[in-house]
Amino acid sequence: MKLSEYLLSRAETKTYTWIVFLMTVCESIFLFIPPEVFMTPPIIANKKRAVPVVMAATFGSIVGGIIAYCIGLWLFDSVGVWLIENFASMEKFEIAQSLFIKHGVFIIFLTAVTPIPYKLMAMCAGFMGFPAVLFLGLSAIFRTGRFAIVGYLLWRFQDRANAIVKKFFWPLTALAIIIAGLGIILMFCL
Repeated sequence: MKLSEYLLSRAETKTYTWIVFLMTVCESIFLFIPPEVFMTPPIIANKKRAVPVVMAATFGSIVGGIIAYCIGLWLFDSVGVWLIENFASMEKFEIAQSLFIKHGVFIIFLTAVTPIPYKLMAMCAGFMGFPAVLFLGLSAIFRTGRFAIVGYLLWRFQDRANAIVKKFFWPLTALAIIIAGLGIILMFCL
């Protein structure tokens, strides 16, 4: 059995849904890997996993957003500063803060639907005392929409995606490792 087939068969299990949930929680607090990376394998392995995977990513994002918001609200001077210094920079946080002051709700929308670091805005929202219900409501709506669109596209084009992964597994794996490595290097250089 090829490694790609083995990994796709493992991604088809219900346990993998919990992995998507946990990794999305981590992404919402400190990870810089988009949730779509974790959502893709189970959906291309089995179309029927699309709804549970989208729900797991959504709930993971909400839980992670709550944690990041609470860190900004209550633990900024200790945990928040440590997370920012180790996974971003204070300059990036200050930029996030100034953008949040100027654009508020639009920035929540932008970070919820794009790969722009949601975690910085979630901490910033807590730090600045932005209304928690409004922040979490907007985050839930927009992040759910993002994950639903990705889930639908993967569900709709599952056969093509599965064929691409099986055919180009090693080049895609090497590319993912290179991109992750460059991302880590850039994160520490900036």
